[in-house]
Amino acid sequence: MISHRDNNTQRIAALDEQAEALKLKRGMGIADARAMHPTIDVVEADAEADRRLLEGLADWCDRYTPLVAIDGEDGLFLDVTGCTHLFGGERAMQEEILARFLQQGFDVRAGLASTPGAAWAAARFHGDRIVAGGEEEELLAPLPLSALRIAPQTRTGLESVGLRTAGAVMAAPRAPLARRFGATLLLRLDQALGRLDEAVSPRLPVAPLSVERHLAEPIMLTDDIERLVSRLAVALKSDLERRGEGARTLALLLFRVDGAVSRISVGTSRPMREPRLIQRLFHERLTAMEQNIDAGFGFDLVRLSVLSVAAFDMLQGDLAGEETDDDADIALFADRIRARLGEAAVLKPVVVESHLPERAVTAVPFAEAPQRRAPKPDRTAPPMTIYPPERPVRLFRSPEPIEVPATEIPEGPPMNFRWRRALYRVARAEGPERIAGEWWRQLPGEAEAPTRDYYRIEDSEGRRYWLYRQGLYSSAPQAAPPRWFMHGVFA
Repeated sequence: MISHRDNNTQRIAALDEQAEALKLKRGMGIADARAMHPTIDVVEADAEADRRLLEGLADWCDRYTPLVAIDGEDGLFLDVTGCTHLFGGERAMQEEILARFLQQGFDVRAGLASTPGAAWAAARFHGDRIVAGGEEEELLAPLPLSALRIAPQTRTGLESVGLRTAGAVMAAPRAPLARRFGATLLLRLDQALGRLDEAVSPRLPVAPLSVERHLAEPIMLTDDIERLVSRLAVALKSDLERRGEGARTLALLLFRVDGAVSRISVGTSRPMREPRLIQRLFHERLTAMEQNIDAGFGFDLVRLSVLSVAAFDMLQGDLAGEETDDDADIALFADRIRARLGEAAVLKPVVVESHLPERAVTAVPFAEAPQRRAPKPDRTAPPMTIYPPERPVRLFRSPEPIEVPATEIPEGPPMNFRWRRALYRVARAEGPERIAGEWWRQLPGEAEAPTRDYYRIEDSEGRRYWLYRQGLYSSAPQAAPPRWFMHGVFA
């Protein structure tokens, strides 16, 4: 038996057939059960482990339909609309599911109906029944009130007025029921009878495109998986071409014969549909995860899904028939590195709208960086050349303080400076380039950021630096002197 704590009392949460034969029931106190049968074996419930097990079973059920939802603590909803013919019909599909669960050591019950409510009742009160459309009322009529999936308080209230079956509720006037027991009772009833639609919300997003291969002989080797990925990618390419799209995120699902499922995802920085390139990405990912993939007795179903897509822009080729996109090789290289080492392995600098040098560029994951596009030439506007301000090759993450003993004039460049305990003599200087603080970023009551005057400095040995003075000189007696910082080094 499985026990759980309910209001400071240990009660039976689940029990097997042998315990049921001893007249034990769910909800009975453990103390009462031990008084009746002192030798019973009681195990404390582990809600988290039960949840993981149920999620694993839901993953395994993806082989039958992508629309799988978890129902409470011990149930699954499968929307098999349009899928039953792939398994020989409704009866054959249900028998296969039950047989496979039995082989894995689970005692399950299944019901199939045109509404989730009727299927729920058929599974829990009949065990193995297929309810044809229009037979929902006949199914529910003799069943107890719990078959309507209503709250315990509502069931107690209905029983107190003599309504003890779903059929009695269906025969009673609706208006008094709604006034006394609320609209949820009628909602559950209408959903079970098919008068109102009830959607099954899948626990995982449904892939817009998928291709799969059922295998007569399970595969175990990584090389076999990669060859199968290449074949599935070929089948996927035609669908993507027909839609004018390319894949941005792909997932490889490996269904093991004993029920375990391995999910392997890769992302692309650009829309992709070339099978050879898709196979390369999964090769890197499989190589990185080879020690973590447990094939067990082999995989008997392999599915390749496209989780997200984007418009696929055809590129103009040159006279040799080759594409002229110079960034394609870089994107593919970055994708392969990310597939093996993770999304954060490749970062790309992106310009940010800020004139402060340390905020003007930020590093983002390569796949999230905006793609560079050449602007269309404006033939009506006169040509104009704009030269951006010169910036050092190496910009420090944080400016480093320096000592400036003297300047030619109070607002001019330094004559020499000390940085990292070394003294540098200035031979040439250009500037200043004044950069004020970003007043729109200041919080209410916060002091205004000091102004910066940047100088390009060349020392006596020809090395070039980028430093700035923060603040201005003032004749006020209490004014703080300006500070100097090193912000970067030129090539």
